[in-house]
Amino acid sequence: MSTPSPALLDTSIIIDLDRIPASALPDEQAICAITLAELAAGPHATDDDDERARRQDRLQRIEALMDPLPFDAEAARAYGRIYAATRQAGRKARGARAVDLLIAAVALSRSLPLVTRNPSDFEHLAGVGLRVHSI
Repeated sequence: MSTPSPALLDTSIIIDLDRIPASALPDEQAICAITLAELAAGPHATDDDDERARRQDRLQRIEALMDPLPFDAEAARAYGRIYAATRQAGRKARGARAVDLLIAAVALSRSLPLVTRNPSDFEHLAGVGLRVHSI
């Protein structure tokens, strides 16, 4: 399946970016500020010096390449719909999943497809209009 362009890349894609063929990625790529926050936390989440350096390098490369889309009022409203759909599907909308759902809200609010390595995490959101593409 081809990935539409432009598209919002979630954190799982950014982490694996060096291992994903360029032909599988959309021509126009975006990230959101929440993904950047996850990347900024990454170096602090490990005690391994080599891994910390890799994570810091990834953060700096992405910061140099992309200006993140903000989580704004439109994204906040989209998150309300996403939260409701997640609860209705019997899934947890809080805890570790909340960050993924906030990223999805940015994609939904901008009418961008969300590109992820974990499409099953978002399949219940088709009813609110979130388009998800897997790589």
